[in-house]
Amino acid sequence: MSVQPDHAPVTPYAPAPGAPAELLAQLRADRRADRWVPAFEQEWAAALEESRRTFSLARLYEVVQVWQARVASALAVDVFLASGRDETGFVDLEELRGRRR
Repeated sequence: MSVQPDHAPVTPYAPAPGAPAELLAQLRADRRADRWVPAFEQEWAAALEESRRTFSLARLYEVVQVWQARVASALAVDVFLASGRDETGFVDLEELRGRRR
């Protein structure tokens, strides 16, 4: 008799095979391309090197997922910045970090 898990393992996020190229095309078309494209390429190269050393695609998947989230949230960030950045209801993180030391 074999032992079977009583739950299904969580499948890690795996982007479509063309997702990195599509993401790079989106970044190049964005008005922030001069900053975003080099940053993505640098993170991608580091993740690729790590992947070669560890034989794991996890870091590559993570880079794609993080950059997809950045692209998806860019409009909301633009709207926030255009609104005058009213931060009256927020706490300064530097102040919190100073209290913990």
